[in-house]
Amino acid sequence: MEEQEEGKRELARAAKAHLVQLMQAGYPWREAVAAAGLHMSRSTAYRLVQAVQTHGEAALQDKRQGHPAKLREAVLQWLVATCRAHPQMPSSEVRVALQEQFDIAVSLGHLNRVRAQWGMGKRVGCQKKNGTGSLLHRKLNGKRVLVPCCLLPLRTRPD
Repeated sequence: MEEQEEGKRELARAAKAHLVQLMQAGYPWREAVAAAGLHMSRSTAYRLVQAVQTHGEAALQDKRQGHPAKLREAVLQWLVATCRAHPQMPSSEVRVALQEQFDIAVSLGHLNRVRAQWGMGKRVGCQKKNGTGSLLHRKLNGKRVLVPCCLLPLRTRPD
């Protein structure tokens, strides 16, 4: 699977190199893009040519990291088991553990979305009101204190 990804990256790099060659030889950008088999705007094509002139062949490499749209089944099973065993574990710690266990980098945002989707977030069921976060003011022994809303009992409306 990883070999296929590497092959795709190499083909994309070769197509970009061909595009730059054609444009430097005087071809109009539309013809160069079509001949290279790429789909890009005029500004992107010229930006690529300029980047190659400035930075050399390194500009042809796709340096985006990103995260896969879906976590692989083994990783997802591990994540579910870990987060259910330790529901209060912060996503930053889960992220480090994923890096150590599977050698993958997952953004905190993606990790939080997956945890929420599976009902495993630290604050599942908490509601935010006007962007104030999950803390509510409650009187305790006559003093106002901040209490996480997920620790409060659910209130029901009287009928």
